[in-house]
Amino acid sequence: MELESGTFGAIGNLQVSPRSIRAKELGTFNANVPLKERVGKDHPSFKQIPKFFVPPPKPEDKVRRLLHQEAHSLFLQRQADELLNLDDMNDLWKTLEKYVTETTRSRQQLVNLDDYLNVVAEVGVKCRKIMTVELFFELLVTSNFPDMLEIISIYNYMMRRVLLVQGSIALSFYDEIGQGYLNESDLESYITDIIPTLAQVSERLQPSFESFYVCTVVKKIFFFLDHLHLRRIRIRDIVSSGLLSQLLELHDTAILKDAAEIKTTNWFSVSAVLEVYENYLDLDRDHDGMLSRKELSEYGSGSLTTIFLDRAFEVCRTYGGEMDYRTFLDFYFAMEHRKTLPALHYIFRILDINQQGYLTAQTLRYFFDGIEERIKAVQAEEVNFQDLKDEIFDMIRPKDALKITVKDLINSGQGATVVSILIEFDKFLAYENREQNHQNV
Repeated sequence: MELESGTFGAIGNLQVSPRSIRAKELGTFNANVPLKERVGKDHPSFKQIPKFFVPPPKPEDKVRRLLHQEAHSLFLQRQADELLNLDDMNDLWKTLEKYVTETTRSRQQLVNLDDYLNVVAEVGVKCRKIMTVELFFELLVTSNFPDMLEIISIYNYMMRRVLLVQGSIALSFYDEIGQGYLNESDLESYITDIIPTLAQVSERLQPSFESFYVCTVVKKIFFFLDHLHLRRIRIRDIVSSGLLSQLLELHDTAILKDAAEIKTTNWFSVSAVLEVYENYLDLDRDHDGMLSRKELSEYGSGSLTTIFLDRAFEVCRTYGGEMDYRTFLDFYFAMEHRKTLPALHYIFRILDINQQGYLTAQTLRYFFDGIEERIKAVQAEEVNFQDLKDEIFDMIRPKDALKITVKDLINSGQGATVVSILIEFDKFLAYENREQNHQNV
């Protein structure tokens, strides 16, 4: 008995050997035996290992590099051509209105599953690929109606999806060699180029502030997506993080809101960015465009300890002992978002005075000296360090009873509290008086 390989053909991309398989071979087959022992070490397939990675052309190979870039651009253009365009979106809206199941007293146009399927059957192929039954039930979760959707919610979803894919493709155009990564310079170019298309930005942005706007947006994205300081971020991470969605929301002129509302809802609004920049200007008392150690001590409530600030200026990049706007942005984001993983990584690097990768009781004592200095200055009640140290270790519960790693801080869920009571006097006082504050509330 012989089984011909042609009976099985090809499985996916796996081509079955053209050699006939004998029944005797099948009977003695043992998957636990290494492949080399089954077929023999001299089998020709071991001399032809397939190439799994093709490195991009080197900068000096200009012809191949240009060819590579052109192929990458053509590939992205084909993807862009497959997206829904304005005509497709207009047709979708007309079809949704055609199959409205019910209109409420407040003129909300609703569609049930049956009519949704009628819409799907009538729209073009591009829409049909996205408008699945699964999408209907996914949107139904957030619907205010038990078994129907507002047609505007379907339309908005499709529009957001188009904008997001467009944004992803647009970002990829700035990745010249098609490796899926962008550095700060690449992202700066992208942000600068799309500003005219962001209605909520271009209508409020002064030309003199544009470079600061771009710098702030780029640094914010890198702060939250490059906490390991690789100096590049994956395009897929920008898209999946939701940051690109926030940025592209500023396209819409139909939802122009007052400045105060935009600032609280979108990190990349002109108002939100301007608030950060004005914070920097307020600290820059001598108006030289840089922050000295003394100027930064006024940050927030002015209660960051001298020891922490000294360490920050040792660890962070400075110019002649002063901090520029780019360096300040990382500091600002870390202070304002202490519960986030990137902020804890940032602050931990400052606290890790011996660069050991962990904090010890001695490290905590070192930074507590800064808190103790402020306690004496205001003649507040003294605090026993040993008690505080035990409280910190109890909150963190590190794997090693004598060492606290950044992973321990993050996993504990108490990382923001711990770093705050070590670096900021007001936060320390709030922690010490937490029971009394709770009773007052």
